[in-house]
Amino acid sequence: MRHLNLDQLRTLIAIADLGSFSAAAQALHLAQPTVSLHVSELESRLDVPLLVRAARRVQPTPAGAELVERGRRLLRDVDEAIEATQRRHAGLEGRVRLGVSTTSVVVDLLPPVFELLTQRYPGIEISPSFVGSDGSVAGLQAGTVDVAVVSLPQPAVPGLRFTPWLRHEMRALVPAHWPVVRRATPAWLAQRPLIMNEPGSRMQTLTMEWFAKAGFAPRARIEHNYDTAMRGLVQAGYGAALLPLMDDASAYASERVRVLPLTPRLVRHLVVGLRASEPREGPAARVAETLLSWSPGQGMEGQLVRKAP
Repeated sequence: MRHLNLDQLRTLIAIADLGSFSAAAQALHLAQPTVSLHVSELESRLDVPLLVRAARRVQPTPAGAELVERGRRLLRDVDEAIEATQRRHAGLEGRVRLGVSTTSVVVDLLPPVFELLTQRYPGIEISPSFVGSDGSVAGLQAGTVDVAVVSLPQPAVPGLRFTPWLRHEMRALVPAHWPVVRRATPAWLAQRPLIMNEPGSRMQTLTMEWFAKAGFAPRARIEHNYDTAMRGLVQAGYGAALLPLMDDASAYASERVRVLPLTPRLVRHLVVGLRASEPREGPAARVAETLLSWSPGQGMEGQLVRKAP
């Protein structure tokens, strides 16, 4: 098979553009004999005359013009391939699989983070998965998740590191027709139908620990891991839900739903998980860095725990 030499092809294109061997040599910073050698070797390899040498200007033959036209596209593709390879190595491109603990993280928190990522690293594509805290951590270990946004507590896992990100006050969302109280306590909520996260989830563990400290172990009327659906069930009057609110609590209130503070307080802590072996300049590390650099605006319930250095 006759392989094309890209340097020789680049020389041919320069001659076609500039009209002489000497001008091409000067533009390519080559000696003129090297330029002549490039053309002769290229013609020998293809067994086709590529240039017509006239007195004032060198012009490509019809076959040479075809090779010049296709060669331009080929060199452009090569340059783009080199640039893409370098950008991938620099962590500026790639697909990052993001494991999240709850849908509320994606719905309420990640859109502005995705916007920031698009501005900083337009070549990085994010693929979120709603696999819960345990599933996200397991995915990090197995290599099926690259970055995880999960809730505390998290046990120490060899090979993984977790960096504090945000903390959110939990609130009780209750049907508006229920008796009016200023605060929701474990005793008051334990007497009412509850909509809770599924067993095994960090949110369910956090909620049940809150009840247990007050001496209660309520049973949920329904268990669900989708915050948006839980809010809808509260609105339908099906029960109360304890949820972390990402925005001003009043934004979740309506004619059908009241938002109550909890006594004692209950706080959900979010951390960002990453494999310790992840390259510091890789796409996953850049996504984690962007997550940690972002916090909700002033006056919102979410507060930045710690920014990445």
